[in-house]
Amino acid sequence: MKIVRNFALLMILAMMFLKCSKSSVSPMPGPVKPAPVVKNEVAFWLTKSDQSVLLTKQTTVLGFGSVANTYPTISVDDTQTFQTIDGFGYTLTGGSAQVINSLGSSTKQKLLQELFGADTTSISISYLRISIGASDLNTAPFSYDDIPNGQTDLNLTNFSLAADTVDLIPLLKEILAINPAIKIIATPWSAPVWMKDNNSFIGGSLLPSNYTVYSQYFVKYLQKMKALGITITAITPQNEPLNPGNNPSMVMSAVEQTTFIRDNLGPALQAANLMTKIVVYDHNCDQPNYPLSILGDAAANRYVDGSAFHLYGGDISALSTVHNAFPDKNVYFTEQYTSSTGDFGGDFRWHLKNVIIGSMVNWSKVALEWNLASDAAFQPHTSGGCNTCKGAITINTSSNFARNVGYYIVAHASKFIPAGSVRITSNPAGNLNCVAFKTPDGKRVLIVENDGTGGAIFNIMYQNKWTTPVLDSGSVATFIW
Repeated sequence: MKIVRNFALLMILAMMFLKCSKSSVSPMPGPVKPAPVVKNEVAFWLTKSDQSVLLTKQTTVLGFGSVANTYPTISVDDTQTFQTIDGFGYTLTGGSAQVINSLGSSTKQKLLQELFGADTTSISISYLRISIGASDLNTAPFSYDDIPNGQTDLNLTNFSLAADTVDLIPLLKEILAINPAIKIIATPWSAPVWMKDNNSFIGGSLLPSNYTVYSQYFVKYLQKMKALGITITAITPQNEPLNPGNNPSMVMSAVEQTTFIRDNLGPALQAANLMTKIVVYDHNCDQPNYPLSILGDAAANRYVDGSAFHLYGGDISALSTVHNAFPDKNVYFTEQYTSSTGDFGGDFRWHLKNVIIGSMVNWSKVALEWNLASDAAFQPHTSGGCNTCKGAITINTSSNFARNVGYYIVAHASKFIPAGSVRITSNPAGNLNCVAFKTPDGKRVLIVENDGTGGAIFNIMYQNKWTTPVLDSGSVATFIW
């Protein structure tokens, strides 16, 4: 009986345990829904100021969504458009051509394809500036009509491009073979010395009695270059007309440039059926009254396409000052150098903020850095010419070249924004400077520079949806969607 009682007790306890266990066990879950997959909709290219990342496509997944957050927002709106872009690039100085031509054939072709090609490994430079005669980054000053002291050549019978047929013109032809659509603006550093009042390549002014022959000098230059297969898109009458100290250089006041364009250069190009644009000034942002005074002369104005600027003085907003006064005329940003003594990070962020983003949001059609290439000693240059001008490329040996800060400054725009793109609305947010474009094939491109001291998480808003990237201090990103 004791055994039966014990067995019954065990059965009761077992039934109680099963009941308790059954009530405490959760039902088996149904199928778990996977988290939504974010589709990558935005390509993202990055350069960091510490050079740990250099123009590298990121693997970060950026998709547009509609979940709100409180981060700063850059809004991009392609329903409001501004100027059409002609291009981004450099000055191809005579010295640049000389050192690039010193490369071995295969290395040279690799470099030219990288600079001017259209494939995914290229940065697709679309605009060049060249000098008419020598700039200070040639080995020595020259013009295309140099004759013995005391002589003149009013009929330009001695005119010749020979000095540039060794390096510059052959290299231009190789570049045009890669990119036949590249645009070129040309400018003189000095007229032939026999046309000037001091008979010197340094300083001095063009004699009024030689305005007519100097206008024909431009005509001959344009015609001879065209005969060689090189079409010059635009000219400026004088590089840095308020700088008399360079070698070569020439002073040309606003009154003198107005008279020269109105009475000589404009009519001469028109009579020769040359469609080359005349762009005035080509100097610093601290003297906007110079181009304004030329544009304010109705007779000169009719020959002028626009005004060109550098930023060694003044503020980049001067471009908008001139644009707002004459909105039917174009503005161009044609030169800014990086120094051999400069810091990569400081130069990179300043030039992206001012030269690339700054010039574009202030209506420029073009953003050009200065020298395309130099050797490791920042040569060649004239006696008294710039000895600290760092090329975007350093040519080290016949088989080796290096990319410098100027390369990355321009590449963040030129690689992604082809000629014919249109600037569209974008708003800066806090320390984030930006500019946006719509390309001919319908893509949107946004360049953002983080000018703050810390990293930034921010939104890019487009069509009421946003994506949220992160950008370190001093870094620059180009976003494409």
